[in-house]
Amino acid sequence: MIHTKVAIAGVSSEVGKTTLLCQLLREFPSWEAIKVTRGHYRSCGKDPHACCVSHLLSNEPVIKSGFLQTYASDKDTGRYWDAGAANVHWLILTDDQVEKGIELALERVKSSGVLIEGNSFLQFVDVDFTVLVGRSRTDAKSRAIKSSTRWAYEKASALYQYDQDQSSGGAMAEDLRKRFAGSPLGREIEIYSSKTLSSLVSDISRIHFNRTLLAETRGVVCQFN
Repeated sequence: MIHTKVAIAGVSSEVGKTTLLCQLLREFPSWEAIKVTRGHYRSCGKDPHACCVSHLLSNEPVIKSGFLQTYASDKDTGRYWDAGAANVHWLILTDDQVEKGIELALERVKSSGVLIEGNSFLQFVDVDFTVLVGRSRTDAKSRAIKSSTRWAYEKASALYQYDQDQSSGGAMAEDLRKRFAGSPLGREIEIYSSKTLSSLVSDISRIHFNRTLLAETRGVVCQFN
């Protein structure tokens, strides 16, 4: 099935990815959501259970779908359900399982659109719209940039900051350009905040409409061929 894929990636941890994804789910209540969690058997090199998902890892990517398997009020996946997701898929994997795992998870999506939280899968999958969430460069957490941020930055359609003005968002964009000077991103990138969330929703709606129209047109052509 053809569906619109929107990625919610983060410059670093705790920048508001899940909050933004839930806000978007409320605007697109018929959409599904995918949470990508990368784990390590020995995340700190000391205790095999140091990683919170280490006990769930397998030789193959693990995918949990549906309310019974993914709902927990204190987990991101639970927040997805509370925000109105039509279905939730939790993808748990190691670094070398990312490509296969995201392909398997996307095969489970039945709705016309899906919101995906994570960075690493962008190395392997092209999506229709990528929002890179971050904070101003003066924020200490924004300096602890994830290694997977490069993939997200190179595919970013927009940057998002909470309750920040345009000048602060511009500072974050400039900081990212300097950090990834070798990146092929050679274009201006749209910057949104909570104050302009409606504009972000409108842009995603437009992309979704165009993709849906294209899919329907192709379907009609195939019927006559």
